[in-house]
Amino acid sequence: MNWTVYLSGEIHSDWRQKIMQGAKEHNLPIEFTSAVTEHDASDAAGDVLGKDENAFWRDHKSSKVNSIRTKNLIQKCDIAIIRFGDKYKQWNAAFDAGYCAALGKPYITLHADDIIHPLKEVDAAAMAWAQTPEQVVELLKYTTSGS
Repeated sequence: MNWTVYLSGEIHSDWRQKIMQGAKEHNLPIEFTSAVTEHDASDAAGDVLGKDENAFWRDHKSSKVNSIRTKNLIQKCDIAIIRFGDKYKQWNAAFDAGYCAALGKPYITLHADDIIHPLKEVDAAAMAWAQTPEQVVELLKYTTSGS
């Protein structure tokens, strides 16, 4: 069976690449999907509908356009990895985790232990909490192979 794993959250580090590389090294039967990870492109997703000088409406339009991709990819994935970094608050990641929970879609959170408290509800609905991309790879290895 081929698995589809959706990678959500923080875009300012190489956690996605580490997970994808680890999966490749273990020959895991996984296809990875993700939201748009280029910040400027994501922010400008709604500009095709007409530029808006008001930041609220520009963000509103871009969020809706981006959600076409994220909602479809989350609905189609077998499992999601939701990364919370320490540099910025990832409200979109929290939303993705809530969406996964509402759909009954299994997800793993990935974050440091210093933000356990603010993520307690998000972690409570997760199937696992990992602190490193390497732990995520081991979880995916077990999940996809059973060993």
